[in-house]
Amino acid sequence: MRVAFLAAECEPWAKTGGLADVVDALARALGQVGGAGRGGPLDGPVDVFLPRYRSVPVPASAVTRQLQVPDPRGSGVLTVGLVETETHGYRLRLVDHPPAFDREGLYGDAAGDYPDNAWRFGLFCRAALEALRTDPAPPDVLHLHDWHAAPAVLLRDGLLRSDRAIGAAAVLLTVHNLAYHGWPPAARVPDLGLGAGAVAPDADGLDLLAAGIERAELVNTVSPGFAAEARTPAYGMGLDEHLRAKGDRFFGILNGLDTDLWDPATDSALSAPYSRADRSGKASCRAALLTELGMDAGNSAPLLAMIGRLDPQKGFDLLSEAAPDLLELGFRLAVLGSGTADHVGPLRRLAAERGDRVALLERFDRDLARRLYAGADGFLMPSRFEPCGTGQMIALRYGTPPIVRATGGLRDTVVDAVTDPANGTGFWFEEPTAAALVQACDRFMDWFAPGAPRWEGLLDRGMAVDFDWRTRSAPAYLEAYRRTIEIRSLR
Repeated sequence: MRVAFLAAECEPWAKTGGLADVVDALARALGQVGGAGRGGPLDGPVDVFLPRYRSVPVPASAVTRQLQVPDPRGSGVLTVGLVETETHGYRLRLVDHPPAFDREGLYGDAAGDYPDNAWRFGLFCRAALEALRTDPAPPDVLHLHDWHAAPAVLLRDGLLRSDRAIGAAAVLLTVHNLAYHGWPPAARVPDLGLGAGAVAPDADGLDLLAAGIERAELVNTVSPGFAAEARTPAYGMGLDEHLRAKGDRFFGILNGLDTDLWDPATDSALSAPYSRADRSGKASCRAALLTELGMDAGNSAPLLAMIGRLDPQKGFDLLSEAAPDLLELGFRLAVLGSGTADHVGPLRRLAAERGDRVALLERFDRDLARRLYAGADGFLMPSRFEPCGTGQMIALRYGTPPIVRATGGLRDTVVDAVTDPANGTGFWFEEPTAAALVQACDRFMDWFAPGAPRWEGLLDRGMAVDFDWRTRSAPAYLEAYRRTIEIRSLR
């Protein structure tokens, strides 16, 4: 099989969230488990198409060639650069057109989304398909990620339906976050370049994600738990009817974790290495972190950490409301996050008043995040919804039991220690309320006893969980590609 990814983000080239991590890690893992040189089913490395935003660092090994691409706005032909190199185990193919992508942000600026995003991502998709048309071998699978890549399947079924290379390609659409549909207003829909009459926008415009879901052979999201939730009005973000209509052609594949990148035995950001076999270095990491945060390293009070976007979806407002009660229970808190601060006002006040017990770090800091995963005693993920999440996986790998809301991928990846003590790896709560979060933390406190067999067994089971992309997730995608091709061949 020849597989091409179309995505708006890919770590380390362009990132605003988890989409970037998944695209990079999955592309690399597919090459490792399915590459042609390993006797696998893939014909060469995965192609990863990505816009060349202003912030994208171009590898010195890259080669640029020019493509002639029809302007989606219908005004002739544009010359678009294709910057290509093999790196990180896949072939990176950057679509370079400065009027579209040489901008301050990926999707918008301080004023909001760019009003011409329909044209920008319509051009990206058309350029990627034009590149694939001119390649020596046609793609078997177009793996599209989120709404930004959805125009590609509309082009396949429309203007390029008779094309030998593109018209026969099978499409798997992966939905990483149902909250973002890509919705150009009706006046902007022609800027996608889909051709006259290709789609019929409603009065509000065109829901690109819904259109992609309808036309893709298969659709998946990033955990089985969230796939089940997404079929319901409560979690489907207005797309539940479309997803139910797909039947068994909509399903979940749990995201993996890059276990080479996330390994406390080799993590250079930590003050001391440690592993499942020898966790002694974790105590040094804890002491160093508490000192860095300005807290008493000799105090045995447990430290709970939370990392992520300062967003209600992630439950930062729940933590803000719960924080006074958590301090009363004897906890200390460390919060690292970037984004709007509207939801952390109480935390900011507590951090100012009780710096010995609360640290609020309003920034993005990769190395500090690693030290929090390693040095904290527990890890908080009180998400209102969570398609998959990686924080809880990292925390488990670093021997830090997570306290999570039992939703989506969090339910799939964390076993509640209270209801299943023999297999538990963390702690659940069901309702998205501050009170429920406090109760879950109270249950954590009941277990917290470093050195005691029950506590050490909890840490050991968490560190034993295998989330490696190469073990389950990448093989599951290879099987999905085979099924996608089979379904396409029947049309």
